[in-house]
Amino acid sequence: MIKKLLILIKIGRALAKSSTLDYFEQLYKPNIFIRSCIKIFGFSSFRKKSLDSKSVGLRLVKALEELGPTFIKLGQFLGTRPDIVGKDLAIELQSLQDDLPPFAMSIAKQSIIDEIGQEKFNEIKNLSEPIAAASIAQVHFADIDEKQFAIKILRPGIEKRFNDELEALMLFASIVESLLPKTRRLKLIEVVHLLKEITTIEMDLRFEGSAASELKKNTDQDPKFKVPNINWDFTSKRILTSEKVDGIKIKDLNRINELKIDKKELAKNIIQNFLRQAVGDGFFHGDMHQGNLFVDKEGNIIPVDFGIMGRLDKDNRKYLAEILYGFIQRDYEKVAEVHFIAGLVPADQSKDSFSQALRSIGEPIFGQSIKNISAGKLLAQLFEITEQFNMATQPQLLLLQKTMVVVEGVARTLDEDANIWEISKPVLEGWLKKEVGPEAKINQAIETTSKVMDRLPELPKMMDKASKALELLAAGSVAYNQEIAKQFELEKLKLKNQQNKIIIFFLIIVISLLIIFN
Repeated sequence: MIKKLLILIKIGRALAKSSTLDYFEQLYKPNIFIRSCIKIFGFSSFRKKSLDSKSVGLRLVKALEELGPTFIKLGQFLGTRPDIVGKDLAIELQSLQDDLPPFAMSIAKQSIIDEIGQEKFNEIKNLSEPIAAASIAQVHFADIDEKQFAIKILRPGIEKRFNDELEALMLFASIVESLLPKTRRLKLIEVVHLLKEITTIEMDLRFEGSAASELKKNTDQDPKFKVPNINWDFTSKRILTSEKVDGIKIKDLNRINELKIDKKELAKNIIQNFLRQAVGDGFFHGDMHQGNLFVDKEGNIIPVDFGIMGRLDKDNRKYLAEILYGFIQRDYEKVAEVHFIAGLVPADQSKDSFSQALRSIGEPIFGQSIKNISAGKLLAQLFEITEQFNMATQPQLLLLQKTMVVVEGVARTLDEDANIWEISKPVLEGWLKKEVGPEAKINQAIETTSKVMDRLPELPKMMDKASKALELLAAGSVAYNQEIAKQFELEKLKLKNQQNKIIIFFLIIVISLLIIFN
């Protein structure tokens, strides 16, 4: 508990020094008691500070960078959540740089030996100095069996540091939700819980390797998209070895021109391949910025860094395809209907009013020149009206929206006149025809009938179980046995207990200060 308190005080102090606490006070308008606690918590003066010329976003970026790796990741994650931090601040947080000084070569070599053993380490030749260093890991080049590979190595002790700081953030989120009811719609505890799950996966590099393998399998038949192979013999929890990319970074326009690669075609392929991943497979690269995309001499797109991946279930993929296609067709009534059918807008809201709100988003966009039309920005504006219509926050769709904005930005650097809608239309049309058209409905009916036939022998047992369940329901003793939900509820109970202790602690501090200064 003391450790969590010290971390929270460190956070409060950093936010107070950067004068960003005032921004969140204006955004959520806490009462005077909460404002006092915030000031005391951050050891901040009650007097108004004179701010420097930097925007609140840049000051927050600097504060997060000073707090270290966990908070850099948090800032990048919040950059995908304009519903929490506001649109302008979210944009500025997306510029947060995830680069840190590299750790020593001796530590890197020892890490490899610890993970795969001395014998395998001896097979690695020409291990280079770090070619990139970020908050979680750094990358080296090396030769194995006369082939070139990239070896990613986790920072020493990074797992424990992230775990301690995210536990403190979870406690902070629970306190905020308790004291500021307005924030409960944002599901802050779930947001930190999701960030914790993401970073836990990022810190087991076998997960990143499996993500690369899954993406490769999904995209093997996709035109002009190549995912590097993983060398599993030299991969473990803390190191990841993948084939070295033979290409140039997408941002190197001069080299692309020298190789006479068709930039318009490259821009189209980037957008269409991303949509095939998101809508077609439901599994997409969630960090497709220019630094993570390469192109080879044949014009193939080669992604790297599979630490952040997005996943959409079939319902969300259908929702995404139908709303984007609905906007392309400017059929706002259809888009509104999709939202209500999907249960994203509560049934007590007005469908006509929601349709009008959608029109207010779509029409101005279609009134602009082609180069200003963006599917990603359209989705951002769509999610901005969530509070007005009490729509539940969809973190997976927000990650997709953020990635789509980045992908479109990359495409526009290659072809500033790229027509995003025209490029997207064939992918969306093809998927909807396959999944929602007459043929799909026939296949679904056949599949459902087949499942029913398969389960017929189990019918007596199922009826017996249903009868027992009804008896339990009548007695009011039905168990909620979903393991993940149970763990989450236990975590919330633990947080509730901790937050009560924290509130009592701060009440004592506030009362003591009032006694001292009065």
